Amino acid sequence: MQSEQNKIRVLLADDHPIVMTGFAMSLSGLGMDVVGQAKTPDEVTAMYAELQPDVLVLDIRFGTELTGLDAARGILARFPSARIVFLSQFDQDSLIKETYRIGARAFVTKDCDPADLATAVRHAHTDKLYFLPQIAERLANLSVRGDVSPQSQLDARGLEIFKLMAEGLTNAEIAEKLNLSAKTISNISQAVKEKLGVHRQAYITRLAVKHGLIEP
Repeated sequence: MQSEQNKIRVLLADDHPIVMTGFAMSLSGLGMDVVGQAKTPDEVTAMYAELQPDVLVLDIRFGTELTGLDAARGILARFPSARIVFLSQFDQDSLIKETYRIGARAFVTKDCDPADLATAVRHAHTDKLYFLPQIAERLANLSVRGDVSPQSQLDARGLEIFKLMAEGLTNAEIAEKLNLSAKTISNISQAVKEKLGVHRQAYITRLAVKHGLIEP
Protein backbone atom coordinates (compact mmCIF):
# COMPACT_ATOMS: atom_id res chain seq x y z
CA MET A 1 0.00 0.00 0.00
CA GLN A 2 1.24 3.50 -0.86
CA SER A 3 2.03 5.89 1.94
CA GLU A 4 -0.28 8.89 2.34
CA GLN A 5 2.48 11.11 0.98
CA ASN A 6 2.82 9.12 -2.23
CA LYS A 7 -0.87 8.52 -2.96
CA ILE A 8 -2.23 9.91 -6.22
CA ARG A 9 -4.46 12.87 -5.37
CA VAL A 10 -7.69 12.68 -7.38
CA LEU A 11 -10.48 15.23 -7.85
CA LEU A 12 -13.81 13.78 -8.99
CA ALA A 13 -16.47 15.75 -10.87
CA ASP A 14 -19.92 14.31 -11.60
CA ASP A 15 -23.45 15.57 -11.00
CA HIS A 16 -24.71 12.14 -9.87
CA PRO A 17 -23.76 11.79 -6.17
CA ILE A 18 -24.29 8.02 -6.10
CA VAL A 19 -21.98 7.49 -9.09
CA MET A 20 -19.34 9.82 -7.65
CA THR A 21 -19.51 8.27 -4.18
CA GLY A 22 -19.11 4.79 -5.69
CA PHE A 23 -16.05 5.76 -7.68
CA ALA A 24 -14.59 7.65 -4.71
CA MET A 25 -14.90 4.53 -2.55
CA SER A 26 -13.40 2.35 -5.27
CA LEU A 27 -10.41 4.64 -5.90
CA SER A 28 -9.79 5.08 -2.17
CA GLY A 29 -9.91 1.31 -1.76
CA LEU A 30 -7.31 0.99 -4.51
CA GLY A 31 -4.87 3.26 -2.70
CA MET A 32 -5.72 6.71 -4.06
CA ASP A 33 -6.54 9.90 -2.20
CA VAL A 34 -9.83 11.46 -3.37
CA VAL A 35 -9.28 15.08 -2.33
CA GLY A 36 -12.58 16.53 -3.53
CA GLN A 37 -15.90 15.94 -5.29
CA ALA A 38 -17.40 18.63 -7.54
CA LYS A 39 -20.98 18.63 -8.83
CA THR A 40 -20.93 21.39 -11.49
CA PRO A 41 -18.48 22.61 -14.19
CA ASP A 42 -17.99 25.90 -12.32
CA GLU A 43 -17.36 24.05 -9.06
CA VAL A 44 -14.78 21.74 -10.60
CA THR A 45 -12.92 24.69 -12.12
CA ALA A 46 -12.73 26.43 -8.74
CA MET A 47 -11.83 23.25 -6.85
CA TYR A 48 -9.12 22.32 -9.34
CA ALA A 49 -7.44 25.71 -8.88
CA GLU A 50 -7.69 25.39 -5.10
CA LEU A 51 -6.67 21.74 -4.66
CA GLN A 52 -4.24 21.24 -7.56
CA PRO A 53 -4.91 17.47 -7.77
CA ASP A 54 -2.62 15.05 -9.58
CA VAL A 55 -5.50 13.79 -11.74
CA LEU A 56 -9.00 15.08 -12.49
CA VAL A 57 -11.72 12.52 -13.26
CA LEU A 58 -14.35 14.55 -15.10
CA ASP A 59 -17.84 13.67 -16.32
CA ILE A 60 -18.86 15.08 -19.71
CA ARG A 61 -22.57 15.63 -19.04
CA PHE A 62 -23.75 17.89 -16.23
CA GLY A 63 -27.27 18.89 -17.28
CA THR A 64 -26.19 22.53 -17.32
CA GLU A 65 -25.30 24.98 -20.08
CA LEU A 66 -21.63 24.18 -19.50
CA THR A 67 -20.25 20.67 -20.06
CA GLY A 68 -17.24 18.78 -18.81
CA LEU A 69 -15.53 19.59 -22.10
CA ASP A 70 -16.00 23.32 -21.41
CA ALA A 71 -14.57 22.91 -17.91
CA ALA A 72 -11.61 20.93 -19.28
CA ARG A 73 -10.79 23.56 -21.88
CA GLY A 74 -10.81 26.27 -19.20
CA ILE A 75 -8.66 24.25 -16.82
CA LEU A 76 -6.15 23.27 -19.52
CA ALA A 77 -5.89 26.89 -20.67
CA ARG A 78 -4.95 27.90 -17.14
CA PHE A 79 -3.09 24.73 -16.13
CA PRO A 80 -1.61 23.20 -19.33
CA SER A 81 -0.12 20.26 -17.42
CA ALA A 82 -3.50 19.20 -15.98
CA ARG A 83 -4.06 15.46 -16.32
CA ILE A 84 -7.69 14.69 -17.09
CA VAL A 85 -9.55 11.40 -17.33
CA PHE A 86 -13.00 11.77 -18.89
CA LEU A 87 -15.87 9.72 -17.57
CA SER A 88 -19.14 9.33 -19.44
CA GLN A 89 -22.08 7.03 -20.04
CA PHE A 90 -22.04 8.33 -23.62
CA ASP A 91 -19.61 6.93 -26.13
CA GLN A 92 -20.22 8.68 -29.44
CA ASP A 93 -17.14 8.34 -31.61
CA SER A 94 -16.72 12.07 -32.20
CA LEU A 95 -17.13 12.82 -28.50
CA ILE A 96 -14.38 10.35 -27.61
CA LYS A 97 -12.08 11.85 -30.21
CA GLU A 98 -12.80 15.37 -28.96
CA THR A 99 -11.74 14.48 -25.41
CA TYR A 100 -8.34 13.32 -26.62
CA ARG A 101 -8.03 16.24 -29.03
CA ILE A 102 -8.33 18.82 -26.26
CA GLY A 103 -5.73 17.05 -24.13
CA ALA A 104 -7.36 14.31 -22.04
CA ARG A 105 -5.22 11.34 -21.04
CA ALA A 106 -8.06 8.79 -21.02
CA PHE A 107 -11.76 8.22 -21.66
CA VAL A 108 -13.62 5.59 -19.64
CA THR A 109 -17.30 4.71 -19.56
CA LYS A 110 -19.31 4.82 -16.34
CA ASP A 111 -20.00 1.11 -16.52
CA CYS A 112 -16.29 0.24 -16.56
CA ASP A 113 -14.67 -1.89 -13.90
CA PRO A 114 -13.32 0.38 -11.12
CA ALA A 115 -9.93 -1.26 -11.71
CA ASP A 116 -9.97 0.15 -15.26
CA LEU A 117 -10.66 3.63 -13.92
CA ALA A 118 -7.80 3.23 -11.45
CA THR A 119 -5.51 2.11 -14.28
CA ALA A 120 -6.56 5.16 -16.32
CA VAL A 121 -5.78 7.43 -13.35
CA ARG A 122 -2.35 5.84 -12.87
CA HIS A 123 -1.53 6.24 -16.57
CA ALA A 124 -2.67 9.87 -16.52
CA HIS A 125 -0.57 10.52 -13.41
CA THR A 126 2.55 9.44 -15.31
CA ASP A 127 1.41 11.48 -18.32
CA LYS A 128 0.56 8.45 -20.46
CA LEU A 129 -2.53 7.92 -22.59
CA TYR A 130 -4.84 5.08 -21.69
CA PHE A 131 -7.38 3.42 -23.97
CA LEU A 132 -9.96 0.84 -23.01
CA PRO A 133 -9.82 -1.81 -25.77
CA GLN A 134 -13.27 -0.92 -27.12
CA ILE A 135 -12.42 2.80 -27.14
CA ALA A 136 -9.13 2.17 -28.97
CA GLU A 137 -11.00 0.14 -31.59
CA ARG A 138 -13.57 2.88 -32.14
CA LEU A 139 -10.89 5.55 -32.49
CA ALA A 140 -9.01 3.36 -34.97
CA ASN A 141 -12.17 2.85 -37.02
CA LEU A 142 -12.87 6.57 -36.94
CA SER A 143 -9.36 7.30 -38.20
CA VAL A 144 -9.82 4.86 -41.09
CA ARG A 145 -13.29 6.11 -42.03
CA GLY A 146 -12.48 9.77 -41.65
CA ASP A 147 -14.04 12.20 -39.19
CA VAL A 148 -17.11 13.99 -40.51
CA SER A 149 -18.12 15.61 -37.22
CA PRO A 150 -18.87 19.34 -36.95
CA GLN A 151 -15.86 19.59 -34.60
CA SER A 152 -13.55 18.43 -37.39
CA GLN A 153 -15.09 20.55 -40.15
CA LEU A 154 -15.73 23.93 -38.52
CA ASP A 155 -13.42 26.52 -37.02
CA ALA A 156 -13.99 27.73 -33.47
CA ARG A 157 -16.37 30.56 -34.45
CA GLY A 158 -18.33 28.37 -36.85
CA LEU A 159 -18.69 25.66 -34.21
CA GLU A 160 -19.86 28.19 -31.62
CA ILE A 161 -22.53 29.49 -33.98
CA PHE A 162 -23.55 25.98 -35.03
CA LYS A 163 -24.19 25.05 -31.37
CA LEU A 164 -26.38 28.13 -30.90
CA MET A 165 -28.25 27.35 -34.13
CA ALA A 166 -28.82 23.81 -32.86
CA GLU A 167 -30.27 25.20 -29.63
CA GLY A 168 -32.88 27.03 -31.72
CA LEU A 169 -31.57 30.59 -31.59
CA THR A 170 -32.33 32.85 -34.55
CA ASN A 171 -29.60 34.74 -36.40
CA ALA A 172 -30.69 37.95 -34.65
CA GLU A 173 -30.49 36.27 -31.23
CA ILE A 174 -27.07 34.80 -32.01
CA ALA A 175 -25.83 38.21 -33.21
CA GLU A 176 -26.97 39.82 -29.96
CA LYS A 177 -25.46 37.06 -27.82
CA LEU A 178 -22.06 37.21 -29.57
CA ASN A 179 -22.11 40.98 -30.09
CA LEU A 180 -21.72 40.62 -33.86
CA SER A 181 -23.74 42.04 -36.73
CA ALA A 182 -26.76 40.14 -38.00
CA LYS A 183 -25.20 40.11 -41.47
CA THR A 184 -22.02 38.47 -40.17
CA ILE A 185 -24.04 35.80 -38.39
CA SER A 186 -26.18 35.23 -41.47
CA ASN A 187 -23.12 34.72 -43.65
CA ILE A 188 -21.42 32.36 -41.17
CA SER A 189 -24.57 30.34 -40.48
CA GLN A 190 -25.17 29.88 -44.20
CA ALA A 191 -21.56 28.74 -44.68
CA VAL A 192 -21.95 26.31 -41.76
CA LYS A 193 -25.10 24.82 -43.27
CA GLU A 194 -23.43 24.39 -46.64
CA LYS A 195 -20.31 22.79 -45.15
CA LEU A 196 -22.27 20.33 -43.02
CA GLY A 197 -24.98 19.70 -45.61
CA VAL A 198 -27.84 20.47 -43.23
CA HIS A 199 -30.43 23.20 -43.66
CA ARG A 200 -33.57 22.32 -41.71
CA GLN A 201 -33.62 23.15 -37.99
CA ALA A 202 -34.51 19.60 -36.97
CA TYR A 203 -31.49 18.20 -38.84
CA ILE A 204 -29.16 20.80 -37.35
CA THR A 205 -30.31 19.95 -33.83
CA ARG A 206 -30.12 16.21 -34.47
CA LEU A 207 -26.56 16.51 -35.79
CA ALA A 208 -25.45 18.52 -32.75
CA VAL A 209 -26.97 15.95 -30.36
CA LYS A 210 -25.41 13.06 -32.26
CA HIS A 211 -21.94 14.54 -31.88
CA GLY A 212 -22.34 15.50 -28.24
CA LEU A 213 -22.43 19.27 -28.75
CA ILE A 214 -25.76 19.86 -27.02
CA GLU A 215 -27.94 17.91 -24.61
CA PRO A 216 -30.71 15.73 -26.13
